[in-house]
Amino acid sequence: MNSTPPLVTIFGGSGFLGRYIAQRMAHQGWRVRVAVRRPNEAMFVQPYGQVGQVVPIQANIRDDASTRAAIAGADAVINCVGILAENSRQKFDTVQADGAARIAQMAAEAGVAKFVHISSLGADADSDSKYLQTKAEGEAAVLAAYPNAVILRPSVMFGTDDSFFNKYGTMARYYPILGMVLPDAKFQPVFVDDVAAAAQAAVLGDATGIYELGGPDIDTFKGLTQRVMTSVRRHRFLIKMPLFIGKICALSNEIWHKATLGIVPLALTRDQIKMRQSDNVVSEGAQTLADLGVDATAMDTILDSYLYRFRPQGQYTDLTSSAKNLRG
Repeated sequence: MNSTPPLVTIFGGSGFLGRYIAQRMAHQGWRVRVAVRRPNEAMFVQPYGQVGQVVPIQANIRDDASTRAAIAGADAVINCVGILAENSRQKFDTVQADGAARIAQMAAEAGVAKFVHISSLGADADSDSKYLQTKAEGEAAVLAAYPNAVILRPSVMFGTDDSFFNKYGTMARYYPILGMVLPDAKFQPVFVDDVAAAAQAAVLGDATGIYELGGPDIDTFKGLTQRVMTSVRRHRFLIKMPLFIGKICALSNEIWHKATLGIVPLALTRDQIKMRQSDNVVSEGAQTLADLGVDATAMDTILDSYLYRFRPQGQYTDLTSSAKNLRG
């Protein structure tokens, strides 16, 4: 007689990272419960597994009842919920601190065996950045409820739907000059599926503690932007912007974003500027991807696979360039 496969609940399981984790857990034979605010918008996760294996359900981490229902019966819980910027409904405190605390406490009460929490590299309760402060508060709440929880701190994640490289690819398409605030800030971008592999290893193995996840390449903010320009085959002037001018531009962007109800995209916030004032790289001596058995993927092996759409002739740019060299 076959036993029932184990069940994992992934909060934010239809998001940029969550969908990769959902795929991996389904391929491991687990039943996957994708807990999201709008399950009708997450139906695309169902083909990740067999019929009925991956199921989106409604859950709001600010609500006790729906959070508890999403956790009920789970053998493992993975929390991927987070926001990059605040808006009128979503605040760093309620999502990244209070939300994480609620999920962890209810999972502990339900006797869930494994808990994995996605935080952020640089999480620090003493940071000037509200984003990094609340990430640290969320970690503390998780560890208070689950001393053996696994906390993953990824650097900037890259992949097909990322919010970093795609943003600068879009800007390169329209703007001949790109202003840069703190261009020398260092980052260690990590491939999104490597982070998903780390979450999978955390559930299936005996890992505990905090892991800092970065890729094999460390580069400056300017250097990363130049990588985008190279990939999209566009030459743009990258101009260093004084910090006080950057803060003014960020404030203006926030105001216009709010006034237009989101029509004007939120390209830069004042909190993101505060985050850049500290390098976003893996600490010396930290547990890393390697400790979870994951080989880090280099940016140059992935970026062209999705940034090509920002090239002058899209996927035909290289073909068009070579055709110019043909002689009649």
